[in-house]
Amino acid sequence: MPTDIEIAQATQMDRISSVAASLGIPEEALEPYGHYKAKVSNAYLDSLPERPDAKLILVTAISPTPAGEGKTTTTVGLGDGLRRIGKNAMICLREPSLGPVFGMKGGAAGGGYAQVVPMEDINLHFTGDFSAIGLANNLLAALIDNHVHHGNRLGIDVRRIAWKRVLDMNDRALRDIVVGLGGPGNGYPREDGFDIVVASEIMAIFCLATSLDDLKERLGNIIVAYNTAKEPIRARDLDADGAMTVLLKDAFNPNLVQTLEHTPAFVHGGPFANIAHGCNTVVATRGALKLADYVVTEAGFGADLGAEKFVDIKCRKSGLRPSVAVIVATIRALKYHGGADLKTITEEDLEALEKGIVNLRRHIENVRDVYGIKPVVSINRFTSDTDAEIDLLRRLVGDAGADVVLATHWADGGAGTEELARKVVELCETPRELTFVYPDDASLWEKVTAIATRVYRAAEVTASSKVRQQIRDLEAMGYGHLPVCVAKTQYSFSTDAALRAAPTGHVLDIREVRLSAGAEFVVMVCGDIMTMPGLPKAPASERIDLVDGAVVGLF
Repeated sequence: MPTDIEIAQATQMDRISSVAASLGIPEEALEPYGHYKAKVSNAYLDSLPERPDAKLILVTAISPTPAGEGKTTTTVGLGDGLRRIGKNAMICLREPSLGPVFGMKGGAAGGGYAQVVPMEDINLHFTGDFSAIGLANNLLAALIDNHVHHGNRLGIDVRRIAWKRVLDMNDRALRDIVVGLGGPGNGYPREDGFDIVVASEIMAIFCLATSLDDLKERLGNIIVAYNTAKEPIRARDLDADGAMTVLLKDAFNPNLVQTLEHTPAFVHGGPFANIAHGCNTVVATRGALKLADYVVTEAGFGADLGAEKFVDIKCRKSGLRPSVAVIVATIRALKYHGGADLKTITEEDLEALEKGIVNLRRHIENVRDVYGIKPVVSINRFTSDTDAEIDLLRRLVGDAGADVVLATHWADGGAGTEELARKVVELCETPRELTFVYPDDASLWEKVTAIATRVYRAAEVTASSKVRQQIRDLEAMGYGHLPVCVAKTQYSFSTDAALRAAPTGHVLDIREVRLSAGAEFVVMVCGDIMTMPGLPKAPASERIDLVDGAVVGLF
């Protein structure tokens, strides 16, 4: 079978004006970036009436494994499947970061015959949104050091500068650096560091803001440092918010592309779910719900990370409410959670499958009982899946109170998700009421404890006396009402990536606390998770090349 990029390159795409016309979007509301991608004006989307009966469908997954699950592929395939059964549907995805594209994970445009295109553009630079976000972030960093250099009118304590620079690339050497070397003309030497763009507060703000005015207000609220009296210094104190908004104003319009089957798709924003909140922009999701009757979106990684933040941060702040959640899994990934070796993952192993299904059951319970969303399990089917494994899976998942639908969209496109699409439509008719993991008025410690015990099934939460004091200080500053964003490994319910399946009784240790005052959440960094990832021993970039004018090796 051809590779993902070969499939994408062989596809005859519709002109983006035609894709927009299928949604009723006029050409004057488009800003084309070539023939096959365009920005859609937020002013136009704001002018559209609400569709009170539009349904939002969340795609989430089991805890990810090296065996693969296919969440984005399912999101794309389900959108195509809904269109095939006659529904007015579109999808909303995040933009890929160049970190994983050139690292280990690869791109994020789907796979096989369930992809968004133009695949190369989406995975490489796209419309420049991440560049704009990085520039806005680093402008603020430059203004901080410039202010200190030119007299420090605000009395910034250089030991308490909290704002880091960013780069949309995995580069472990930049995690901890020293800036300002080279003499008085270059500023004051101090310790600094880089985060990856997708972990930056600017990215979080970009994805949660509801308008340009809201964007500017949130940017101004960013706390960049503290003065010698330990009082916060904000971006607006440096008069940075206006220029940052100017850098982001064009990027803030959602990007319109299409699937291989010409289903319209917004691809906009891209925070990671293991170190940020893992959802596409609010403006894109809201806009899609005005344009289509069914909108399929995804939340990053497993339902313990992406779906929890989708509910407790994005839905809490935006008023969005999903009607159903699709939990994506593969039999081979479930066998891996059950202890199977990757080398034998394609061999029938009912014992490993039964042990591994506890991971899926945990996610079903969280989605249904903790978040209050109706779940359906979508299994990406492989030719190595045996009838005995499928029968066992259906029985055990049925015992957990959820339906299982086998899907073959990777090989068959939308035709392989028609059954899933019909099941989703059926479940959308009687949605449940969304519930949050914790109330707004709980303390920050109570909020992270609720996530740890209710979602991760941890026995307790621990933190050093320094971290506990930081949490108390944030509450004293008036930030106790904010939601919590846990940064931890995506590979396990615990903070130990090696603990597969569904561990219980573990400890969630908070290593660091970061206030995102503009994004309006508090980040709790747990375990050994890094906000600037590193490249693997054999990065994906080694396989990417340009041959006879065509990109090869991208996946």
